[in-house]
Amino acid sequence: MKSKKLLILLSLLLVVSVFVSACSSGEEPTTPEPEEPTTGEEQTGEKILRTNNSSEPGSLDPALAQGTHESWILNNLFEGLMKHDSTGQIVPGMAKEYTLSEDDLTYTFTLKDDIKWSNGDPVTAQDFEFAWKRALDPELAADYAYQLYYIKGAEAYNSGEGTVDDVAVKALDDKTLEVTLESPTAYFLDLCAFYTYYPVNKAVAEANPDWAKDPSTYVSNGPFTLESWEHNAKIKLAKNENYYDKDNIKLDGIDFDIIEDENTAWQKYEGGEYDILVTLPQAVVAQLKAENNPELQIGADVGTYYFNLNNEKKPFNNKKVRQALVYALDRQTIVDKIAQGGQIPATGIVPPGLLDENGEDYRATTGDFIGYDLEKAKTLLAEGLAEEGMTVEDFNAQGFVLLYNTSEAHKKIAQAAQEMWRTNLGIEIGLENVEFQVKLDREKAGDYDISRAGWIGDYSDPMTMLDLFYTDGPFNDAGYSNPEYDRLIDIAKSTADQKIRFDAMREAEAILMEDVPIVPVYFYTQPYAVKPYVTGVYKIPIQYPTITYADINK
Repeated sequence: MKSKKLLILLSLLLVVSVFVSACSSGEEPTTPEPEEPTTGEEQTGEKILRTNNSSEPGSLDPALAQGTHESWILNNLFEGLMKHDSTGQIVPGMAKEYTLSEDDLTYTFTLKDDIKWSNGDPVTAQDFEFAWKRALDPELAADYAYQLYYIKGAEAYNSGEGTVDDVAVKALDDKTLEVTLESPTAYFLDLCAFYTYYPVNKAVAEANPDWAKDPSTYVSNGPFTLESWEHNAKIKLAKNENYYDKDNIKLDGIDFDIIEDENTAWQKYEGGEYDILVTLPQAVVAQLKAENNPELQIGADVGTYYFNLNNEKKPFNNKKVRQALVYALDRQTIVDKIAQGGQIPATGIVPPGLLDENGEDYRATTGDFIGYDLEKAKTLLAEGLAEEGMTVEDFNAQGFVLLYNTSEAHKKIAQAAQEMWRTNLGIEIGLENVEFQVKLDREKAGDYDISRAGWIGDYSDPMTMLDLFYTDGPFNDAGYSNPEYDRLIDIAKSTADQKIRFDAMREAEAILMEDVPIVPVYFYTQPYAVKPYVTGVYKIPIQYPTITYADINK
């Protein structure tokens, strides 16, 4: 067993060495000199922050967005009733204040007086009512509509079993919004800062259903406006002069390139073309860490990197086969030798950084569910394949493939998993890379065997990870279904008793990690680089770095 682990380690080291050689045309990554790059301010006379978004957004309509490749931009274009401050706390956004009824079910929000859309229209409570009901409209088919199910009548309307009039969100007047929930929800205010809860200009959207597809018709209520969108190339934002807090917005605009290749993006940052870069090549992260380079920031992230297993495809429908893949993966080697960004080997689905009912870290108090156990993995694979009437040779003859979106980081981790499964279990898994949106579409269609996935929390509660795997959930791409798991999730969502709620979530996670419809790999961190002349950037665990209040000082 030791010799096999050594073989894996040598293979992984070879992968890393090749990657380091390739990341800058055969030379070691170098530290950029802070005084040489030409800033956005020097190029245009304005303060334009330049960066890369890494993937083309599927939509910049808040109701239709479904990932960080969209939310990083949307968080600069829109603002909800609530928002996060620099410490991650929930504070009023478009709302001036709110009250909560004694039964913890009805929120009444009062909007600020001086809030406007980018076209000059006032932001009203009717805009919020319209936006939330629009996101729930079954005809819109919004993947994130389920995040509104906390509102009374929302799920019934979205599933076709109720009407829009049953949805308990109502504008009492232009400045007052009343919302009644199905059950007390401890994190509802967090949800009010999430992009699915952003308002939409009712008059604009009713007049033009395609308003979000063209910058000339795009209307937003946040710190910036959508100036231009050259698909698969560049998105430009401009400061919104109608934003109520515009005096604290120092930038005149933000330019996002759309480049999937991490090495190309790093070269542009290194050459002074970007002021901040979020997705860094792993070898570069390792180099900057070794140098103690002050431009490198290791941001906290509430998220988990994992592989989906298609639970509806033989032999991944067999729990023992899935468990074998889980226990044959050496996560510590992956984070130490491949990821290299301070990530933590995943021992469950809920990452660190979320508090339990006693104010302690949920992951620490709940404990570990999975690990690396090679002998157990071999036994489970043999038993699982036998139950399916298969041998390892039969498995290999199927030509199963691990699907991942284009990225050097994802490629290296996929190669590591491929090698571990081959060496440890004797099974052959091919690799296929596609564009991010293509990967998402294929997962939704069930057109994959194994796929790379990751989830960053939408709000600060373990439920943000656990409800992913509810039967027929919109992001349950593994196709997992367990009635007892669903029952426990329902309990956790229907009570204000925090002990009952957390006990139900712990029990649900234990079931999930026994069934392992997915292969957890590691808990995220988010390494990113910021030029020394850029100030005002901050990172909260459930979002990409906040650049809204950045400044360029040179």
